[in-house]
Amino acid sequence: MTFGSVRRGAVAACAMGTAMVAVTALTAGEVHAAGTKPIVFSRYTAGKPVEDLYSISSTGGTLTKLTNTPLVSDVMPSWSPDGSRIALLRYGSGGAIDGIWTMKSSGGTPVHIKGTDGAADPSWSPDGHRIAFSKPVGSHTEIFISGTGGTPLTRLTHNSVDDNNPSWSPDGKYLVFSRTTAGGHSHLKRIRVTTHAESTVTSVGSTYDSAPDWSHGNTIAFSRSGSSGIAHLYVVRPDGSGLHRITSGRLNDITPSWSPDGTRLVFTRGGGDDADPQHLFLVKSDGTGLTRLTKTDSHDIEADWRSF
Repeated sequence: MTFGSVRRGAVAACAMGTAMVAVTALTAGEVHAAGTKPIVFSRYTAGKPVEDLYSISSTGGTLTKLTNTPLVSDVMPSWSPDGSRIALLRYGSGGAIDGIWTMKSSGGTPVHIKGTDGAADPSWSPDGHRIAFSKPVGSHTEIFISGTGGTPLTRLTHNSVDDNNPSWSPDGKYLVFSRTTAGGHSHLKRIRVTTHAESTVTSVGSTYDSAPDWSHGNTIAFSRSGSSGIAHLYVVRPDGSGLHRITSGRLNDITPSWSPDGTRLVFTRGGGDDADPQHLFLVKSDGTGLTRLTKTDSHDIEADWRSF
């Protein structure tokens, strides 16, 4: 398994600038609006390239370390609806340990979900009974759903290109995901879980649309990079209308996750390579109120804001 090197390589491929970042503090009213549900994320440093999971309050403060695995990486966390468990991708050297696992949100020993070897991008369903993920089929990846115990395993997509990053609609009837075209670009698709009927959310073009997250307010946030190679955050309605950009600048903004009330996003900014730190930021859904949440010399990635 080489998820870590592949992910870091993809980030390093983006052209990076050195723009100053305007950072503001949260007011008391904004803190209340954003809610205080915790945020779980993955962290690695130059001195410790193996990822562990941490949690932090949306108001900042002390981190809680949830995993401590010197030889195994824990990444791509996803909260269960009741907040009692976290789904994650766990992988080790040579693929000896891989696939989707779940663990108590307070920490502890993860449990492997049967049938998910080689899988990534776990996303917990709103009803708490299913987990969606991407999994290799031959030379490409498809979207699957599994019960939290590993059965039944249902394949949703059937094509010859890569489908990744599934995210559930608030009613649990649909998934939005990223599809890579034969030309190497990517766009967002929506699929109905019961019928597997697909529709296009963002059009096929020369951009790279990835990491969608569907809010309780029925808005999808995602990361898009174009000819500049710099990724920014966008929002769009599930039917493809209302597309607009909410972040700008010369730093990469990736993997957004909605706050419980749908007014803010947590995301990762920075990281041209392993020597360039990545931090978690908060931003309002209209692009204002940019706030830096983590400040250490580390790579803080793939945050998920507990929504319930």
